[in-house]
Amino acid sequence: MQLLIGNKNYSSWSMRPWVLMRAAGIDFEERLVRFDGGLGPDSPFKSELAKLNVAGRVPVLITDDGLAVWDSLAIAETLAERFADRHLWPAEPGERARARSVCAEMHAGFSALRSHCPMNIEAELAQVGARLMATEPGVVADLQRITSLWSELLDQHRGPWLFGSQPGIADAFYAPVCSRIRTYGLPVPTQAALYVDWVLDSHAVAAWIAGARAEQRFVDFDEPYRRSR
Repeated sequence: MQLLIGNKNYSSWSMRPWVLMRAAGIDFEERLVRFDGGLGPDSPFKSELAKLNVAGRVPVLITDDGLAVWDSLAIAETLAERFADRHLWPAEPGERARARSVCAEMHAGFSALRSHCPMNIEAELAQVGARLMATEPGVVADLQRITSLWSELLDQHRGPWLFGSQPGIADAFYAPVCSRIRTYGLPVPTQAALYVDWVLDSHAVAAWIAGARAEQRFVDFDEPYRRSR
């Protein structure tokens, strides 16, 4: 299988299935489609994805039988079906439904955190984070909701992952949030801070972070906070 991703430093959507597959030991070939030339309709990025007749965004999974699957949630569901032995969703039906809800909330929500704290792994933006916590109530509300959700799941399942003793789709979906918390120095309760450290130090996420730091490719449109200084 192939997984098409964007720049590791910036592409939170690409990070999810990449981390999920690496953590679960699912073999795949990484195929990087860079953002560097922009995301306009005539950009190399859009031209490359147009060949696959997909939505024009990453990630895209090309299965071993040539099927193109786009969107991180659709990719996660496809992987869960094809690799049932990896237990990417919880086994118990109620917990599985809860995990899907948690991922759907991440997939569709938290717009304030997304827009004001775009992922940038190599940067240290604690000053930006402090300003946002003082001026953007939406960011504060999103962070409180996320950490409250984490706390409930970690207490219920006794960690270290959101649904128990092994990483799953839910952890992969929230891994980019962990990265944002560290990049922007966002204040979180102790339990959430320990979860952030656990996720970022895990072998799959650490490998993604190392790849992001090795890119050293500045993409102007992905760093509005630098332009506004």
